[in-house]
Amino acid sequence: MESNVQSIAFGPVPSRRLGQSLGINNIPPKICSYSCLYCQVGRTLKLQAARRAFYDPQEILREVRRKVDGARQSNQQIDYLTFVSDGEPTLDISLGQAIDLLRPLGIRIAVITNASLIWQADVRSDLARADWVSVKVDSVDERIWRKVNRPYGPLRLDAILNGITEFAESFRGEIATETMLINGFNDHTDAIQEVAGFLAQISPTRAYLSVPTRPPAEKRVQPPDAETLNRAYQILRKRLGNVEYLIGYEGNAFASTGDVEHDLLSITAVHPMRKDAVELLLSKSGADWSAVQQLVSGHYLEEVEYDGFKFYVRKMPPRG
Repeated sequence: MESNVQSIAFGPVPSRRLGQSLGINNIPPKICSYSCLYCQVGRTLKLQAARRAFYDPQEILREVRRKVDGARQSNQQIDYLTFVSDGEPTLDISLGQAIDLLRPLGIRIAVITNASLIWQADVRSDLARADWVSVKVDSVDERIWRKVNRPYGPLRLDAILNGITEFAESFRGEIATETMLINGFNDHTDAIQEVAGFLAQISPTRAYLSVPTRPPAEKRVQPPDAETLNRAYQILRKRLGNVEYLIGYEGNAFASTGDVEHDLLSITAVHPMRKDAVELLLSKSGADWSAVQQLVSGHYLEEVEYDGFKFYVRKMPPRG
């Protein structure tokens, strides 16, 4: 087993999905079942799909407990203990045991997984011990999946999608999905509609759309433009109840502060705003349209059109 306690627990850090999250890094860098084009942790150093032991679960417990005790002593809130690793957390064959050991700490447990091993019954059993699980669905097309996620050779997308479906049917906690959109790879209308159709079948608590916001593994990776991202949101929104952006803005995304510019940026970090919704927000805040004009001219907001309506969205990171 590996032994590097410095890297196991970190935080707590603010997470828009999970509030204040204490991270658990149960995989040494960078061991993964995928070598995603866009990975913002860096290129995969060891590609594998066989589960094995990495850190002793008791060591994970000790390091997490130390962080939790420190946070409580300094009156820091922790909403979730989150398995979010340098590699794929379900590669750890002791994941379920670690979750069970952490239960007595009395904090909800989350796992963020690429879902590549969820076709295995033991992986689904381990994930079922958590309270909140996020699964990656960048594409449901085998050709696109292989180009974007670059999986370990023997993995099969149809088995993964079946595994996600089976897990979603039996999981008693909250399940989220995350779809990373890459310009020119998986952001065209047909690809997004296919993803939307699959997600509608599993009915996630929330579906997230994300774009690369930090340096990716491959320099050719670029985020889609604002119009494409808005179109993707609208397509998913027609099929699903809760769709949100994860585009890098970590503000107080859901609070109304009375500062209309702050509120516009916070809301559009989560989803696009139609023009009439923007006008209503301005009216409630006693502000006029010049606030929107300043954000557009300052390259914080962008105006796009979809289905006959004008929308305002967060400006995407620079391309190139």
